[in-house]
Amino acid sequence: MSQRNYSTADTLLLGFDQALRTLFGQPKVTDRSNPAEGIPEADLDERARDHTARLMRINHTGEVCAQGLYQGQAVTARDPEIRRSMEESADEENDHLAWCEQRIEELGGRLSLLNPLWYAGSFTIGASAGAIGDKWSLGFVAETEKQVESHLQSHLEEIAPEDRRTRAILEQMKIDEIHHGEKALAHGGAELPAPVRQAMQLMSKVMTGSVYYI
Repeated sequence: MSQRNYSTADTLLLGFDQALRTLFGQPKVTDRSNPAEGIPEADLDERARDHTARLMRINHTGEVCAQGLYQGQAVTARDPEIRRSMEESADEENDHLAWCEQRIEELGGRLSLLNPLWYAGSFTIGASAGAIGDKWSLGFVAETEKQVESHLQSHLEEIAPEDRRTRAILEQMKIDEIHHGEKALAHGGAELPAPVRQAMQLMSKVMTGSVYYI
């Protein structure tokens, strides 16, 4: 069976549908089960539950940003194989979205009100990176995943030791982020210049600081 070739208009419409699903609906997920499935809930006090819910809200928004990044890059990626690879990674990141949202609900938290803003910004950055060239686009993915991995590790150190449900989710997310970064480099991703990496770190701090409260 031949693969359908989408026009630019088709691609943009599909991207718009994905954006709506990411922000307001049910994103397309894989057949993987939630890593926290079957793990009993820990007896956390109110302060620990609130703090963990806020950390998971940051992680959820981080995954919203990842969707914007991948979907923006998929629109402008030149190599069809690279585009398919990004779409596959985006599907796995959707798993993270679903897992984080479920955990936030269990902890009595809410999603960030800033998600549409962060999605739009990430989509623009992703599309711009893809337009510059696939090697830089992939390099941007690799650096993003590296920084996300660092955030996940810091959150693993902050949550209560007995909170095994949250820990299981974060550990699987960390494994996936490492894999996605390695895959981007394997497809020819270039190392970004130091000023770009530093700017990304600054934006990440702005995101985590604002989303913890809003």
